[in-house]
Amino acid sequence: MSDDKRVIPRYLDLGSRARIRDIFRRVKRIKPQRVRELLRDLRKNYAGRHRDLDEAFLRHYAIAARNVRGAGDLDDQQKLLLGAYFTMEYSIEAAALFNPSIVPHPDQSGLEPGSVRVLMSLRATGEGHISSIVFRRAILSRSGIITFAPPPRYAYAARLERDRDIHKSVFERRLRDRHLYGEDVAVVLNQLGDSFTLSQLEAALNRAAVSPELTAGVRRLSSQLIWMALANYELDYPQDCHPEEIVLFPATRYESRGMEDTRLVRFVEEDGAIRYYGTYTAYDGQRIYPMLLETADFHTFHIATLWGRYSRNKGMALFPRKVDGSYMMLSRHDGENNYVLISHNPYVWNAATKLQSPREPWELVQLGNCGSPLETEAGWLVITHGVGPMRRYCLGAILLDLHDPARVIGRLRRPFLVPTARERAGYVPNVVYTCGCMIHEGHLTVPYAMADSRVSFVSLVVPTLLQRLLDAGP
Repeated sequence: MSDDKRVIPRYLDLGSRARIRDIFRRVKRIKPQRVRELLRDLRKNYAGRHRDLDEAFLRHYAIAARNVRGAGDLDDQQKLLLGAYFTMEYSIEAAALFNPSIVPHPDQSGLEPGSVRVLMSLRATGEGHISSIVFRRAILSRSGIITFAPPPRYAYAARLERDRDIHKSVFERRLRDRHLYGEDVAVVLNQLGDSFTLSQLEAALNRAAVSPELTAGVRRLSSQLIWMALANYELDYPQDCHPEEIVLFPATRYESRGMEDTRLVRFVEEDGAIRYYGTYTAYDGQRIYPMLLETADFHTFHIATLWGRYSRNKGMALFPRKVDGSYMMLSRHDGENNYVLISHNPYVWNAATKLQSPREPWELVQLGNCGSPLETEAGWLVITHGVGPMRRYCLGAILLDLHDPARVIGRLRRPFLVPTARERAGYVPNVVYTCGCMIHEGHLTVPYAMADSRVSFVSLVVPTLLQRLLDAGP
């Protein structure tokens, strides 16, 4: 399923202002006719691999030009050519494509009766072992057979501008949600307009740091305010960009080493509106941060940090609707046990109930969820993973009460999926893993990764699985 021809244009960071200036001088010496010839050859060789190659060249020229005084006296052709020298292709899934989740696609037109169009999120890993989020489209038949559409021609990663506009009202709301907003913070933000940039926020915080009127509290909060401004952002994709073209590539330093293990869920609001949420883990090379992406149309994505006492560790998974007026989330915040969280705010989690601890030999190291719960008449079906001897990952299942999801009413004593001899070999041996499953026409479709390298599928008959869970009990 992985395709090493899927590439995105990235800025080539040479790490030295002197080198950047030298390249500018060299390109400026090229005669105009030769500049046009070089650009023609570049477009011939690369334009068919990218949605808008010239736009990437100009964007990367602008980044490099910040280091060169007098760069603005160049013509458009020179800027494009310079941009090409600061552009590199990055193969987003050349190393691995794994850890899938699956939801109904927003477009269900033109299908055979009994079929459903699905969208899979996957963790794509490329050069330098940097993980990004990508999508694949497929058709799931009534009998559970899945047929994938060919990967799209282009992969497109929207770019986040560092000094983008930050809307004060949205920023204040996020601070209030996380109990970071107080009088001192208000004094700082009152220095800023209705919208502001990160540079303006940093300047206001620097002024506050030497102000005798403000307490040490706001100075201690400075790093958190900067983090909030950086880690919470929006990405906009062209209206003609299909979900399968989209690449969510690390945009801030907090996720610079990867956006990992998205658990995508189709969420139905109380008024019937549909939104898609995806929990994922941001990784900066040293620390991890629980994150939540949100979109209604797969053109605009809202990316935000999760907050609260229990917004920790990997593997949070949102329920597909509110339960008794509250949001609910699965978690493994202590690194070992499965929990259910409850909140009135999908970004803040301060209440937890333990669901499950390791009991069986195949799960004695730790447990975790494998994506959002699936609603059935018998209860909430939760696919779990357990880690046993030799760090072997297997998949199991529990059943939660439909009206009280903090109560386990069924649990498989044995895993339903274990690594076979073929599946155990790969980048991370002895692992089968999924980030989300889907029920369609009485079948549970489980897309799963083998050894953190590639993807396969298994289908289970839902009534049979539910009966096994109910017969086994908690």
